[in-house]
Amino acid sequence: MSKIKIGWAEETLVPEGLKVNLRGQFFERISEYVESEITATAMAVESDGEQMIIVSSDMTSIEDFLLNMIREKFAKICTGFDPKKIIVAATHTHTSHTCAKPGANSGFSKARQILDEFLPEGKAYQTLVTADDSVMKPEDASVFVSSQIALAAKKAWENRTEALYANEFGRAAVGMCRRASYTDGSAQMWGDTDTAAFDALEGGNDSGIELIYTFDTNKKLTGVVANIACPAQILEQRSFISADFWGRAKANIREKLGKDVYLLGLCGAAGDQCPRDLVRWVNPETPIDDPNVKRPYPKTRKADPSMYDISGCNRVGKRIANEIVSVYEEIEEYKDSAKLVHMVLDLDLPLRKATISDYNNAVRELEYYVNKNKDKEHFDFEDNAKMHVHTGTIARFREQQFSEIFTVETHIIRFGDVAFSTNPFELFLDFGNRIKARSNSKQTFIVQLCGGSAGYLPTEKAEKAGHYSAYISSGYVGHEGGDLFVRKTVSEINKMFE
Repeated sequence: MSKIKIGWAEETLVPEGLKVNLRGQFFERISEYVESEITATAMAVESDGEQMIIVSSDMTSIEDFLLNMIREKFAKICTGFDPKKIIVAATHTHTSHTCAKPGANSGFSKARQILDEFLPEGKAYQTLVTADDSVMKPEDASVFVSSQIALAAKKAWENRTEALYANEFGRAAVGMCRRASYTDGSAQMWGDTDTAAFDALEGGNDSGIELIYTFDTNKKLTGVVANIACPAQILEQRSFISADFWGRAKANIREKLGKDVYLLGLCGAAGDQCPRDLVRWVNPETPIDDPNVKRPYPKTRKADPSMYDISGCNRVGKRIANEIVSVYEEIEEYKDSAKLVHMVLDLDLPLRKATISDYNNAVRELEYYVNKNKDKEHFDFEDNAKMHVHTGTIARFREQQFSEIFTVETHIIRFGDVAFSTNPFELFLDFGNRIKARSNSKQTFIVQLCGGSAGYLPTEKAEKAGHYSAYISSGYVGHEGGDLFVRKTVSEINKMFE
């Protein structure tokens, strides 16, 4: 087995001299300033002729069209590497670019477009903020972001050199379940737990951090791969550009371990996870525009700082960095070779369907709501949020007339004792846990929001309980598809580790 080669690179995703449309909420936001730099960080690996480039991008998601643009641009500037084996994952920060397919008329979702269809004649949707020439257009953002990610991948590939690595494990409390269950069988994303109807948090959490440290041949640290089951969305309501807690973790690590050390942050299965403790609820320090998280009579708690504000972001970034440093100080085994197997699969999963009853009810509810509010001067993000479940159901019913399959790209990789499994969903934690528990690898990295953008993939329990993240409109695939994804992933991983 030949010596392993590893290369690193990082490129900024902050456009020079321009603000950006921020993605990730029902209401519109335009960046006012850069709170922390958003980047694309790439690690390239080569062993015995097999190859892999994995890029962590401070984005909300990586849509199919954006991934295609990245690969097309990469193929023009770099040879000797299969573009299909570039893995691009989003950290799911909500303070980064809104992208739209060049040539498309907007970056709006199908659900938003359907709301526009139902508005009364003479009424229009009014945005909370209006973009001008100082703001990068979503179509231009796609061109810029894809170019920067392709450049990071190219440089990482060109920078590869003989290296050492160590795969390790740590723990830090970051992600917690964000769905509260109630005694009537229902559940709510960000649900209020200070009520007699509160029964339990719907799911568990995973404090584990899967880690890979890379070194040059003199055992000098060059980079860290960290896989955490939590999206980077502490600062999700704010109007600035930010890498969220990954930006804080990177700054802390570079301060303690060296300014040239790279950090590649990967989000694990975390569709039902968040950085907030719903039981020890701490109200935001500053107001937010989200009716789902308002508490009528918030109590003062001795707990984490607000996980909607910079104080909370600092705490989580420090928590992650401290554990990475602590584990680094205990490394004893350095490996100079690894079996590398990289399989790219296009997996057909069943499209989650709406029944005719679901469709008729959605049309009825939407028409009733619009008629009830017909005297409003205009419709805005609050109307979009309230009607999202119904407009999304209508969109799905229309779509399923032409297709019953949703095809996803997934990468199954063996890297020494480590397995990687990617998916384009906000995958509920239980699915990731099932893969990890049944995997024959010593360590399994689950990487979500990777190779496309397919919405939430909820458990059967969540689908029955309802609410945002579990509605039909929340994602393209339901729990049956999740079960199939688990079986196929476990099978392919275990073949590699027979």
